Amino acid sequence: MGKETAQKINKPRAIRRLVIWYKRNSAVTSIVGTAASSAATASNVAGNMVSGAGSVVTTASNVAGNVAGNVVSSAESVVNTASSVVSNASSIAKNTLQPLVFDPLKRLQNNDNILDKVEESQSKRIWIAVDGMGGDYAPSPILEGCLEAISRFPINIKFVGKIEKVKDAAEKTGLAELLENEIDNNRIELIDSGEPIGMNEEATSVRKRKNASINVAMDLVRNNKAEAVYSAGNSGAMMASAIFRIGRLKGIERPAIGALFPTRDQTRPVLVLDVGANTDCKPSYLHQFALLGNIYAKDVLQVQKPRIGLLNIGEEECKGNDLSLKTFELLSSEKSFDFGGNCEGRDVLSGSFDVVVCDGFTGNILLKFLESVGGVLLDILRSELPRGRRGKVGSAFLKSNLLRIKKRLDHAEHGGALLLGVNGICVIGHGSSKSLSVVSALRLAHSAVNHGVMDNLNKLQKLQVLNS
Repeated sequence: MGKETAQKINKPRAIRRLVIWYKRNSAVTSIVGTAASSAATASNVAGNMVSGAGSVVTTASNVAGNVAGNVVSSAESVVNTASSVVSNASSIAKNTLQPLVFDPLKRLQNNDNILDKVEESQSKRIWIAVDGMGGDYAPSPILEGCLEAISRFPINIKFVGKIEKVKDAAEKTGLAELLENEIDNNRIELIDSGEPIGMNEEATSVRKRKNASINVAMDLVRNNKAEAVYSAGNSGAMMASAIFRIGRLKGIERPAIGALFPTRDQTRPVLVLDVGANTDCKPSYLHQFALLGNIYAKDVLQVQKPRIGLLNIGEEECKGNDLSLKTFELLSSEKSFDFGGNCEGRDVLSGSFDVVVCDGFTGNILLKFLESVGGVLLDILRSELPRGRRGKVGSAFLKSNLLRIKKRLDHAEHGGALLLGVNGICVIGHGSSKSLSVVSALRLAHSAVNHGVMDNLNKLQKLQVLNS
């Protein structure tokens, strides 16, 4: 038998081996189906940008056939064993199929960076006061995040803290030279202060320790030397300092902390408030939270007509405790926003609502639960991936998806929550904030200033409901 005849026989045999392997490997088959479904979803979200992604399901089979042919023809005599076929198929699948399926989603994910550049080109640099001593790991990650944010957004930083500690931290983390350069460029200024209010201290400590870092930072806003303030320290102390130093908006009984939660539509998060400022609430508080959230969703999230929901145990208006029933009546009669009715727990992340209001006790539990979901989900996915070569092939398809899931569920990506209802822009960071969280929080602060949130919040004072 000649050499050419042997090659013709071996080629179909190798192709059959590859097809049989794929049929047996149910994990890969499922992954390809999921990838195609993801591409179709991306097509709906991205519109014209990824209009061709919806046909990935039919294209995937053709690509797989071409890949198999290329593997056999290019590998020639190397394809002697099934293991070499698997290795080549894994590599080609990653480089060929993954860009076809996942790149459109990646473009959507990178839209934030595009928006940042547009926003930067259209706005001047603003000063933001940062409590550099607040947080579990301060001041190092806070300083690192500030230096990164300065290079990415049109902001300047007034960094408040004990200057010697800040400079020592800069030396240890290799940021000393960059810090000095930014000081020389007048993009960051060090402001001396006393020790921070500890995480375990009472919020009322801000009244006794006037030189605490959060008080010094808040005074910069009060004296119009900064347009916003950020702290990852004691959230109760920040709220107390904001009330005592810059005051509440007229007609607002209690400020609320509003946090952004991810939804099925990654371009449209939901604002949940209150998530911890007020554990015991009256119906009038929740009514005011809805008014505050409506303005935030319009200005910062750019939702033309936000849909407001009341967190409850059922959709029916007769469901819930006394607080829920009385609040439902108030929200139903409000004409200044679109009240969509009760929002059950399963609907919070559905995208059906743009703003969800609740008491701070319930909201804080919801927030802490969500923070754990991302890590648990990733651990489950990792444990379910098959071992050996199958796991490697599956990982090749899923790697970018897993990273994207983590990004969407990680609280560090959102960075902070706005304290709504006080007479200034205040962003509260997570106590364990690292540099990424700081960057995200400062971006949020800049966005709030740039969209004129305070101007519209001040207009709330004209509403009859706040003057009654």
